[in-house]
Amino acid sequence: MEPLKLSISPCPNDTFMFDALLNDRIDHEGLPLSVSFLDIEELNRAVQAGEPDISKISYAVWPLIRNRYELLESGSALGRGNGPLLVRRRGDTTPLHRVAVPGLHTTACALMRRLYPEIGELRPLLFSEIAEAVERGDYDAGVLIHEGRFVYGRRQLELVADLGLKWEAETGLPLPLGAIVIRRSLEPALKQRVEKLLRQSIEYAFAHPAHSRPFVKAHARELEDSVIDRHIALFVNDFSLRLGPEGHRAIDALLRPEV
Repeated sequence: MEPLKLSISPCPNDTFMFDALLNDRIDHEGLPLSVSFLDIEELNRAVQAGEPDISKISYAVWPLIRNRYELLESGSALGRGNGPLLVRRRGDTTPLHRVAVPGLHTTACALMRRLYPEIGELRPLLFSEIAEAVERGDYDAGVLIHEGRFVYGRRQLELVADLGLKWEAETGLPLPLGAIVIRRSLEPALKQRVEKLLRQSIEYAFAHPAHSRPFVKAHARELEDSVIDRHIALFVNDFSLRLGPEGHRAIDALLRPEV
């Protein structure tokens, strides 16, 4: 069997969840995987091109690929208090016109369009470059995700809005950020096997959190244990094990066209 092409982000929530599966901490039943680590917008573009067999995606891109990929019940980043942060230079009071976002197909960008329709210019930028670019004055504001949302206070930046809290206030639902999808054309038994092994990998990570730390740190941008701990605690939770009815309601609410 040819290795399945797996694409995930290098962020701590993904590496934490996949560590046991990728590093032989659980019985992977001989499942062959070829792994790539990509930025979230690169992941979104790759699935639109049909490149990986299994991939992390932004929920916002799901409607564009659902004819070729299925959503796994396990592996999602979905929850409360975990939303992207809209920030600007400290003390700046000028109107927001140009806002940097971590990709045009990210959930962060979808939230900006939904919550701030009056902001006409959303410019894609690598997520790890947004804080510095806003601080430098290249943009009026920027949307921070991943580790950046935990450390922006070290720069001359201030919070404009927590997009996740605004979403929760509007919908009463947790915020769907990212999911794991698998190619529809794969054999049903293989897809079920991948789902089972991913859930076992996440369960192992919860039971033995220290075991994944070397793998997480090998790929993380922020290496402080406190930042990694906060990142994992915020983005890996019970919804990561199983979306359940509330998780699916949240996904439907995010993707439902506004009237």
